[in-house]
Amino acid sequence: MGIYVCRDEKRFVLETANTAYIFDRQDDGHLQHVYWGKKMPYKEDYEACIPHVIPHSSFEATRGVMGYEFIPWGEMVYSEPTLKVSNASGERGFEWIFDSYKIDEREEGTRLTVTLKEAGTNRYGVELIYDLYDTFDIIGRSQKVFNYSGEPLTLEAARSLQTAFNPGKDYYFSHLAGKWTGEFQLIREPLTEGRKTIDSRRGSTSHQANPWFAIDTGANEDDGDVWFGHFAYSGNWDIHVEKDAFGFVQVCGGLNDFDFSVALSEGESFETPVFFAGYTGDGFTGMSHLAHRFQRENILPPKHRGELRKVLYNSWEATYFDVSEAEQKRLADKAAAIGCELFVVDDGWFGERHSDQAGLGDWYVNREKFPRGLTPLIDHVHGLGMDFGIWVEPEMVNEDSELFRAHPDWVYQFSGKKKTEARNQLVLNLGKKEVRHYIQGWLDDLLQHHDIRFIKWDMNRAISEPGNVRQIHGGAMAHTEGAAEQQKLWLDHVEGLYEVMDGIKEKYPHVVVETCSGGGGRIDLGVLQRTDQFWTSDNTDAVDRLPIQYGCSYAYNAKAMMCWVTDSPNWLNQREVPLKYRFHSAMMGSLGIGGNLDQWNDVELAEAKKWIAEYKEIRATVQEGNQYRLAPAATRAKGFGHSVNGNEAVFAIQYVSEGTKEESVVFLLEQGIAYGPQKVRLQLKGLDPEALYEDNEGLRASGSYFMRHGIEWTPSEHYKSQLYRLKKVYE
Repeated sequence: MGIYVCRDEKRFVLETANTAYIFDRQDDGHLQHVYWGKKMPYKEDYEACIPHVIPHSSFEATRGVMGYEFIPWGEMVYSEPTLKVSNASGERGFEWIFDSYKIDEREEGTRLTVTLKEAGTNRYGVELIYDLYDTFDIIGRSQKVFNYSGEPLTLEAARSLQTAFNPGKDYYFSHLAGKWTGEFQLIREPLTEGRKTIDSRRGSTSHQANPWFAIDTGANEDDGDVWFGHFAYSGNWDIHVEKDAFGFVQVCGGLNDFDFSVALSEGESFETPVFFAGYTGDGFTGMSHLAHRFQRENILPPKHRGELRKVLYNSWEATYFDVSEAEQKRLADKAAAIGCELFVVDDGWFGERHSDQAGLGDWYVNREKFPRGLTPLIDHVHGLGMDFGIWVEPEMVNEDSELFRAHPDWVYQFSGKKKTEARNQLVLNLGKKEVRHYIQGWLDDLLQHHDIRFIKWDMNRAISEPGNVRQIHGGAMAHTEGAAEQQKLWLDHVEGLYEVMDGIKEKYPHVVVETCSGGGGRIDLGVLQRTDQFWTSDNTDAVDRLPIQYGCSYAYNAKAMMCWVTDSPNWLNQREVPLKYRFHSAMMGSLGIGGNLDQWNDVELAEAKKWIAEYKEIRATVQEGNQYRLAPAATRAKGFGHSVNGNEAVFAIQYVSEGTKEESVVFLLEQGIAYGPQKVRLQLKGLDPEALYEDNEGLRASGSYFMRHGIEWTPSEHYKSQLYRLKKVYE
């Protein structure tokens, strides 16, 4: 494993535990992608790899058509550029050629830095950075641009990832699409000639798409080549996948160049966020296992990385804005009685917050609702043996608030133009230092004076009118910068967000933070480096959650994925679902309860207590084990659906404790029977074939038996579900 060069220092080979990545520098200084796949036995194998080049015509690059590792703008390469810059003199095209390379051994792994320079001058430079995470088969990709000249250099596009796939195979592209309450819908489609782009221009990750992709050559869950990538960033992003007429596939991704501009003065540099990418020959299951383990062990914040997530209760769907000390105490009593370990007060505890029309931005405790402040409630929650948590939405403000009346220039807006409100709120400009200081100040006050162990950080609208203004005479607004400078606001917001979040983690390491944006609107590896879990979707219907959680599992791990049990009928679609089914749906990630416990009868509370107790027995396996998708949400996962024995009525997910394979848990849920009950047989996966296991009905057999013969189950009625457990037997 490691990084080395060969072919007279013109070929770079990056080896992880099981994979190899190769690119060349050509004589003219250009970088060509050569190979990405399974590790080969000998260094001579890497020496022998032949770069794929197709000479063609005067309408293509004179050096031939090929796969690229870096694409400059302005030459006869018409795919999305890795870098596009201009300077104050009006120069728009620059010839970037290879200059040098450096290999560093770091605590995190080996780093390769390839330096490009502008041909013939020393005015500008580019570093292409490759970080190896050897045991995870992951490579981190980014670039850093330098301005050494005396005039400004403007970045118009600067992406983190550029790679390619050679002709000769049929390629498929997988990504996640959706909307609010319908996130993580899995799409898989064949790559044909043309360009496919997924992106966000909303200032956040978005519900509509997610910065994750996979490319495969006909893989299934268990076998086949899969390449995948995660962009670790929470603002505007894009991923372009293009197949040309020759069969080459170029993949480019990173910061979205829509409304993008960064000006570098002399001596300044700009580094892009990291794009993490990997390869496996073990199908989509192997892909998920690599990504999940990498996230649990490298991405999630270190303090709580090794801890199991607690069963939480959130009061939102019980009380909405009508919170009070007495009501929250009563809910806390019931939550503790059924086994919850964390009690979270949601929206409505602060300012004049009686609806979504007022109060955002005024982060002081409402004394009508909490006459003695939050401390009596917090003490009560602690007395019940639970931690206390609270909901906040720091980036937002209502016009009807003390904050907005005092600082109307703190929100994004175009001077003299109408401001767009969504959910009756506006977005604070986190690029302004005074805004960040205000947010940091009230968060400090909240966390210093209260024993709060959990924050749910929400963001309930996207950014619009990205203008930076100041207030002038008569209350009018004027832009403080030129148009080009204001194109950096998108970046500044994310940098400001990260600054505040990083400050919380540094100053209050005991606080667990959950990222939320109306559900799944801000879930990515950038925000997950600063938060411990994510709210998957505002859609808490147990049936709708199956395809949402299924699609999410391809990109993100179960430990960070929050899933709630709420009331029936569900608030969103009025579907009535048994409590058992609702629990089984929610137990496939980190479990939360969000129903109105005041309206649950004694039988329901007793059943809930039983399921929570069982979840605690299996949560280590669910949260930290290997996940296997035995039978998908077939009718929703476009291009992925495979039925079990021709029967699409069963949804099945299995978890196996990693390493020891000591325990396995299988969730079986009916998802739409038709034409009467039909028995299905499911072959389990990931068990120790030589070990003896016992299921929860007393059947004993080997792991090989359960993986070859399998288990039988009949989805005989709507909303039937079962939790099937296996444990190793030692005699």
